[in-house]
Amino acid sequence: MFIDSHCHLDFPEFQARLPEVLANMAACKVTHALCVSVDIPDYPKVRKLAEDHLHLYASVGVHPDYEDTLEPSFDFLVSEAQHPKIIAIGETGLDYFRMGDRTYESMEWQRERFRTHIRAAIASKKPLIIHTRSSSEDTLRILKEEGADQIGGVMHCFTESTEVAKKAIEMGFYISFSGIVTFKSAKDLQETCKQVPLDRMLIETDSPYLAPIPYRGKTNEPAWVSKVGEFVADLKGLPLEVLAKQTSNNFFQCFQINRDD
Repeated sequence: MFIDSHCHLDFPEFQARLPEVLANMAACKVTHALCVSVDIPDYPKVRKLAEDHLHLYASVGVHPDYEDTLEPSFDFLVSEAQHPKIIAIGETGLDYFRMGDRTYESMEWQRERFRTHIRAAIASKKPLIIHTRSSSEDTLRILKEEGADQIGGVMHCFTESTEVAKKAIEMGFYISFSGIVTFKSAKDLQETCKQVPLDRMLIETDSPYLAPIPYRGKTNEPAWVSKVGEFVADLKGLPLEVLAKQTSNNFFQCFQINRDD
């Protein structure tokens, strides 16, 4: 019924309780989940989760917050993207939130890494998982410069404006909403959610982070994407079954997955 389009089941929070987490997914009618890579040293664990579980998928990439880690090469990303359970490149993008006193020029490493991921996605014909924080203008600019509209993907854990959402959709991207949309303080994001067409929308947990209401403050898990779905359906005035079916169909379309896989 539901699909969690972005989670991190390889993180330490889940190591001792993975069977329970997977059972909770089934109990909440969460049929599939995408386990997203954030750096190269931990990537093999992400891939193995997808290899070991038919209903889990994985991506390959390095998060922009990970500065002191092994840099992903174009060749590595393209090679790993050939694996049958690797369905996306990322997460990648830009994050200037923690820039602090650093100069704009000093963040060029993020922009170059981002370009490498986009080029690998186009070469491997796999969609992108985009992270953007305090950097939407540069994110959209680089996506456009690199021709990311050739492959598209998802703007994950979306918290930007309606205008940013529209520009991303014009480039072929889906907009994914996390538990943040359920927060009482997220009125602007809720208005944006209302404006995003249902056929361009995904839902996610970003677990173990950002647990939705009524679990806010707890360790998030893929089962709780159902609460995101319930909230968004109510927000948009849709039957829950319609929201669940469409966002699931969007997931399979975005990530080019045969429904028989």
